[in-house]
Amino acid sequence: MPKIVIIGGGSVQWMPTIVRDLAVTAELAGSHIVLEDIEPKHLDYTLPMARRVLEQVGTGCTVEATTDQRAALDGADSVILTISTGGLDTMRHDLEIPGKYGVYQPVGDTVGPGGISRAWRNIPVVVGIARDMEALCPRAWLLNYTNPMSTLCRCVTRTTGVRVIGLCHEIYGGLALVREIFGLETNDRLEWRAAGINHLAFFLELRLDGEDAFPRLREFIREHPMLDRGAVEPASPWFPFCDRASVKFELFGVFGALAVAADRHVAEFFPYFLTEETDRGRKYGVELTRISHRQQLMDEAFERAARLGRGEETLDLTPSQEAAARIIAALDGHGEYTDVMNLPNTGQIPGLPADAIVESRATIAAGAVVPEDVGELPPAIRAVLEHHIRIQEMTVEAALTGDRNLALQAFLLDPLVRDFVAGKRMFAELLEANRTYLPQFS
Repeated sequence: MPKIVIIGGGSVQWMPTIVRDLAVTAELAGSHIVLEDIEPKHLDYTLPMARRVLEQVGTGCTVEATTDQRAALDGADSVILTISTGGLDTMRHDLEIPGKYGVYQPVGDTVGPGGISRAWRNIPVVVGIARDMEALCPRAWLLNYTNPMSTLCRCVTRTTGVRVIGLCHEIYGGLALVREIFGLETNDRLEWRAAGINHLAFFLELRLDGEDAFPRLREFIREHPMLDRGAVEPASPWFPFCDRASVKFELFGVFGALAVAADRHVAEFFPYFLTEETDRGRKYGVELTRISHRQQLMDEAFERAARLGRGEETLDLTPSQEAAARIIAALDGHGEYTDVMNLPNTGQIPGLPADAIVESRATIAAGAVVPEDVGELPPAIRAVLEHHIRIQEMTVEAALTGDRNLALQAFLLDPLVRDFVAGKRMFAELLEANRTYLPQFS
């Protein structure tokens, strides 16, 4: 039976979903799941929860927990990655240090100073995991949920022969928005073509009942330049996560393609949505996610995991939209599966650099992953994607080599860093704040 290892298996936010999805996937019945984490106290929450879920499902899956990464990976068939090096303590630096210099990040985990800083911390750890996989389970695929998605997948493909797929759920939010706009219950009447990089992919084509849906979308935007999502109270930790779509709608009016991800992600790729003049994004309905929001959600996730582990709450057994379980089944030879995946560019998006990690639809069949050809991108979209890909490549190179000057160059090229002198100070402060996790820059 497959051995499925989850690195970051102490994640109380991810484990209920991933373990449930693995357990209810019939093709994976009898699998052995290994939760690995460097924090044993987190495993004290997720292991009992996982055991309860597996008992509830009853498909013969088993689970164990360990803090020994190499023992966990030995003989693994699939590896799922859900880590955050340094956790919320280091993410606080990613948000608050740039904030002192007028750089506002609604998320701070993909691009911008926060995304680059997060990449520096995670890349050495992820490369270490991938090298252990080469030694202990060379045939296993790595399914990565950890951000920054593009740079972490790229560091794996640059340094090892491990095969990696990056997974992100923003496509489901994008499709849900389209259904809301057109009053649809399901995606059955929709056809679409989407491509880009993680958190900056675009619906390049959208058809409803076989007809071009973009004219209807333009009409809707004229009447609704920003979606009213006032039901979420500002005091709620979910308030910043509420997508009002104004950034996507503004970009659609100029570029003629609809961004897939939530506005809070998309805004970070452009310098003009998150300024003092826009009230730090509020003009476009974007709210900054603060550490206090994330801490409250984390606390609630720990409490829920504890209830699940004690049997005081049962988990809904309906599979989520997350793709990991279905991908593992397909890679194991159980039918075909198509979804949006982050993969090296082998020509599926012409005009973007070869081997860059790009996001588009792909199909798994007979153990092979085959990306769909996207076709030529509109020139403006290709230009902005290529700019960020170049920064990502420099970020990876700097993290792998410890080249501080290359790291500074990548940092200053990010569009959210709008002041040269402040940018250099910000860079130095982030390096110092993350010094424990950045041995490559010592």
